[in-house]
Amino acid sequence: MELKKTQEILNKFGKYVVKQSRANLTRGKKNTSKRLYDSIDYELTVTDNSFGIQFIMEEYGAYQDEGVSGKKKKYNTPYSFKNKMPPSSSLDKWTVRKGIAPRDKKGKFIPRKSLNFLIARSIYNKGIKPSMFFTKPFEKAFDNLPPEITSGFVIDIENNIE
Repeated sequence: MELKKTQEILNKFGKYVVKQSRANLTRGKKNTSKRLYDSIDYELTVTDNSFGIQFIMEEYGAYQDEGVSGKKKKYNTPYSFKNKMPPSSSLDKWTVRKGIAPRDKKGKFIPRKSLNFLIARSIYNKGIKPSMFFTKPFEKAFDNLPPEITSGFVIDIENNIE
């Protein structure tokens, strides 16, 4: 197989995975800040006798993709909350962007600090459900690669995801 053709196929593979991952984030309503969406990309490394492709995204993208087991609800994932809740301060901008502003029984708004704590406690107990926004398009595109690439070149992409 010609090397230019291999490079073209791997570029097409990378673009497809990035495009579908971004679409899955939007469809799954996990694209509130656009930070993760904008960070998804790939790098193709070409040397004289090898190719490498590496997918890049924000660190928390792995938690969104594979999920995180909570204290009470477990998922099939390597990540779990042990004895620390997620910081409630990190949810502040998210609750504002999502427009979450519940009221108490008297009709007054619940203070945002209290709301953030309640959401953080819920995430700690229930975990984060796996969305597979990246894994599904990656596996689909990988299965569609020509056999010459998957058997002729050593491509260990999954171990290089940042």
